[in-house]
Amino acid sequence: MNLKCYVVDDEYHSVELLVEYIEKTAGLELQGFSTNPLTALNEVTGGHPPDITFLDVDMPELSGMEFASLTNLYTTIIFTTSFREFAVEAFEKEALDFMLKPIAYSRFRKCIQRVQRIVSQKHSPNEQKRTFFFVKADVRGKMIKVIIDDIMYIEGAQNYIKVHLVSGTIMPYLTVAEIEQYLPREQFSRIHQSFIVNNDRIKTVEQNRLTLENDISLNLGRNFKEPFLIKVNDLLLKSRRKY
Repeated sequence: MNLKCYVVDDEYHSVELLVEYIEKTAGLELQGFSTNPLTALNEVTGGHPPDITFLDVDMPELSGMEFASLTNLYTTIIFTTSFREFAVEAFEKEALDFMLKPIAYSRFRKCIQRVQRIVSQKHSPNEQKRTFFFVKADVRGKMIKVIIDDIMYIEGAQNYIKVHLVSGTIMPYLTVAEIEQYLPREQFSRIHQSFIVNNDRIKTVEQNRLTLENDISLNLGRNFKEPFLIKVNDLLLKSRRKY
């Protein structure tokens, strides 16, 4: 399966370079490109969003950071920029990678290999059989076993995450996006920029929030609300009788 790619950069020579890299890399397919972020926004969020969007940061009318906030539910964002200082903010926008210009092909290949590895893990037939994973603890060399079913919810905390378990909380050095890649998609839902919940631990769902079994209430983020409610609605038992 080829990964469909889209390039957004207001500098055409940067677009040309990435298009060249995409076209000569096995497993990738160019879906499109644009030097106008507003045009790109419509195409990326359209009926067939790309798997990967290579995105410049410093652009007129709509910055790369603003673009990412509007599209990271549709596509995997990889930032391409000349400005190293944007790195922290880029990963806060859940970008998978951050490549500094000028981008060497070897660096591009390393990025793509990581994307392909994550995609293959997502589509692995053994994905649903995973029942636990390990995370690193503060103590050097120590790892903590996490039972997936014991997770209540996961909360972003700057450079760390809080994994709220039935029996307590741990804080591994991970981002929300990183741990999301390893969670069973049917069991967990992203409901906010900072929250992932275990669907099995949800007690009630209201219009703009949900409550978990431990009576913790969490708000549904604006960009995450609709896909979450669609998933819930698919599980809703409805009577055909009229009220």
